[in-house]
Amino acid sequence: MSLELDLQVACDNETPSQETLHHWAEVALAGRRTEAELSVRLVDEAESADLNQQYRGKQGPTNVLSFPAEFPAGIPLPLLGDLVICAPVVEREAREQHKALEAHWAHMIIHGTLHLLGFDHIDDQEAQEMETLETELMMQLGFQDPYQADDD
Repeated sequence: MSLELDLQVACDNETPSQETLHHWAEVALAGRRTEAELSVRLVDEAESADLNQQYRGKQGPTNVLSFPAEFPAGIPLPLLGDLVICAPVVEREAREQHKALEAHWAHMIIHGTLHLLGFDHIDDQEAQEMETLETELMMQLGFQDPYQADDD
């Protein structure tokens, strides 16, 4: 798997390293793409809220936004798309859900990357398929099921 990951850090929060983010994205892409280019932008709540309103019509910040690259049919480019992850929301959710921060970051990268690959959770069947795959990938990385809160 050949992955080129462009990281943009536009927040003051502590975030995982580019190498760590790259590894998590590679795990999500393994067996699904042989080559990919991906941009990951780590943002604050204001930027996340602006993008969430502009592109989804929803108020407030959100944990991860996925923007798949769109090309005319038959153009074989490796560009997968962009992920925008709101660091303060990821931190808050990890705390509220009693999850390890690193595990929640990994889940956001996997979840967002799967969206870029065309996975979704609009209906129950799609949601079950996506959540099952996310859980398998998280366990490959040594993390627990992301849909179960830690008991710690």
